[in-house]
Amino acid sequence: MDAIKKKMQGMKIDKDNALDRALRCEQEARDANMRAEKTEEEARQLQKKIQTVENELDSTQEALTQVNTKLEEKNKALQNAESEVAALNRRIQLLEEDLERSEERLASATAKLSEASQAADESERIRKALENRTNMEDDRVAILEAQLSQAKLIAEEADKKYEEVLENRSLADEERMDALENQLKEARFLAEEADKKYDEVARKLAMVEADLERAEERAESGEAKIVELEEELRVVGNNLKSLEVSEEKANQREEEYKNQIKTLNTRLKEAEARAEFAERSVQKLQKEVDRLEDELVLEKEKYKDIGDDLDTAFVELILKE
Repeated sequence: MDAIKKKMQGMKIDKDNALDRALRCEQEARDANMRAEKTEEEARQLQKKIQTVENELDSTQEALTQVNTKLEEKNKALQNAESEVAALNRRIQLLEEDLERSEERLASATAKLSEASQAADESERIRKALENRTNMEDDRVAILEAQLSQAKLIAEEADKKYEEVLENRSLADEERMDALENQLKEARFLAEEADKKYDEVARKLAMVEADLERAEERAESGEAKIVELEEELRVVGNNLKSLEVSEEKANQREEEYKNQIKTLNTRLKEAEARAEFAERSVQKLQKEVDRLEDELVLEKEKYKDIGDDLDTAFVELILKE
């Protein structure tokens, strides 16, 4: 009987111990489940962070793509501006060459104008000399005509005995008149030639003045065009500087985006590493939970066996009494 009681007490102690172990296993299982849930929550948070980082990475890459596109557009605009500058430089060079040719033509026209002016002055001097000479000849003719009239009057009033002398003098006077008329004709011919030369010089002078005026207009137009092209060149230069500043800023933004992408990649790798560690921790905890659940099942079976032994012992004890 004492042996049965001792056995029952031992079985009760074993039962209590098994119950304590079962409770501890249940508590450990609950703790493990809580740790697993906490780890899973951390894993979900890490997954969300990874998703956020991936979204930020996508946004940054998209922004980088846009920056690269804008940078390419700026480079194209820069190339176009450089082409425009080269074209403007060529146009300026051509205009400068045209201006040099115009200046040469202007110098030539000025020289011709000077020569024409000198020729005109010389022609004017000759014309005035011829006019003076013609006037002098006219005066001499008038004097001779007066003398001739007087000679005729004397010849008409003179005695017939002087007729031969008068006739001889008349012939001499007529010869002198013919000579004077010839000189007058020559003087008039020279005056007409001088007038023709003067008209020709005046016409050439008008042509030279017209050429000079056109050359001056072309020179003024060329200078205005050069000023306009210089203004365009200045504007293009300012645009070029603006594009260079924009390109520098774009390069800085690109470098910042690259650094940001590098940082995000580092954070992504760290998050992935933490996620892998969390997954390994979850797996370990899951294994620990499974082990504790197996121990709990074993303890429950032991508890059941002890309960069955106690029931059997009680039955035997009752039967023996």
